[in-house]
Amino acid sequence: MTSPPAQASTSVGIVTPQTAQFDTPIALRSGAVIPRYQLVYETYGELNAARSNAVLICHALSGNHHVAGRYTEHDKYPGWWDNMVGPGKPIDTNRFFVIGVNNLGGCHGSTGPSSINPETGKPWGSRFPLVTVDDWVETQARLANRLGIEQFAAVVGGSLGGMQALQWSITYPDRLRHCLVIAAAPKLTAQNIAFNDVARQAILSDPEFHGGDYYAYGVTPKRGLRLARMLGHITYLSDDVMGTKFGRILRSGTFQFGYDVEFEIESYLRYQGDKFAASFDANTYLLMTKALDYFDPTHHYESGHLSEALAPAKANFLVIAFTSDWRFAPERSREIVKALLDNERNVTYAEVKSTHGHDAFLMVDPYYHEVVRTYMGNIAL
Repeated sequence: MTSPPAQASTSVGIVTPQTAQFDTPIALRSGAVIPRYQLVYETYGELNAARSNAVLICHALSGNHHVAGRYTEHDKYPGWWDNMVGPGKPIDTNRFFVIGVNNLGGCHGSTGPSSINPETGKPWGSRFPLVTVDDWVETQARLANRLGIEQFAAVVGGSLGGMQALQWSITYPDRLRHCLVIAAAPKLTAQNIAFNDVARQAILSDPEFHGGDYYAYGVTPKRGLRLARMLGHITYLSDDVMGTKFGRILRSGTFQFGYDVEFEIESYLRYQGDKFAASFDANTYLLMTKALDYFDPTHHYESGHLSEALAPAKANFLVIAFTSDWRFAPERSREIVKALLDNERNVTYAEVKSTHGHDAFLMVDPYYHEVVRTYMGNIAL
């Protein structure tokens, strides 16, 4: 009697982050210069001999370099896009060499506000300059140079990551063959900027913020960061999902006539806020939201037309939107599609019916995953 064949693993397994040091100064769009910095990144799969199968994953606001796999066998959670990246998954690491990188300004190993400023020997804190999507693309390109990758098979991102992917197609049109822009927009609406500013004000007004130099006081503005995350989390979900998961369920079954947690949704948001505040840096949250606000490819053009801004792009595009995403609604993705079509670029557009709101791009959805799988499967290496 023979044993049945073992089921193929769909996980990249145990992964180890790597660090790249850069001693060449980088001039940021703000005019500030960072003399040296480091980027933390992870890779999955193998780079082929032709170096033609590299895929860059750009992370969203609170993401980082840990895209897939686990650090130990006992890790409770895998990387943030483990359902998308791995052997046999839509972004198949049997075919592709996938790179996840923590952006400059991050708080998970790349140089950021909590890093030591070599000029002072203290954390950068309030001295760390604001960064933009353009700056991130430049640092990612330098990392690609370091890894010997002249051209990506694809640059992929959701939300703020999608904006980075879009900027890649403009800044380095010859360095990517495909661009996947998921749950993103060509620029924020006034409403989105308003949400970000309320979140920032929650942090800036926290008594423990100390002008951004809270590291020296041995404290962190957790209350402000918690409130900022609670606000953000509300906008990432849809009303349908919140209604289905929580409704008006009371924790004790009856009104308590006070301001402590009574409804399950209150408990959920406070839990998410506390969890985030314990693992993320408030200064990084501030600069990430400002990078979102600043992103606008049309900024350099008097016409303000997205079609003109996207004219340099040469990549083939997959643009995906989700019907219940009210923060980056499908019509925002269709603006990108129209501008690309105006330039006669090859564009595939999918509008996925989903109830998960903006966070749908992180969820397992058979149709959505099949769209990505099919597109990635047709990329020639």
